Amino acid sequence: MIRDEFTLTDKQMNDVMEYITAYRDQVEQEYQAVLQQAEENRPYWVTRNRERFEHIAHTPPPPGQEQLRAKLQAVKARLGMA
Repeated sequence: MIRDEFTLTDKQMNDVMEYITAYRDQVEQEYQAVLQQAEENRPYWVTRNRERFEHIAHTPPPPGQEQLRAKLQAVKARLGMA
């Protein structure tokens, strides 16, 4: 919940809701702008994450994690994820 995420008091939360109600059109326009910007940024992050995941997949595990990695692979295989 937003209140918990930002540790807002009841009064602060009521003030936020009053603001949203009073400026609903402006809040909605700004929200739509945020959504549009997120969609415009999505291709960049999809590509960047794909490249990062490929890099991670081809990076050898740190020394001493061989047993842990083998155990993880066994669980993934058992779950049909490998």
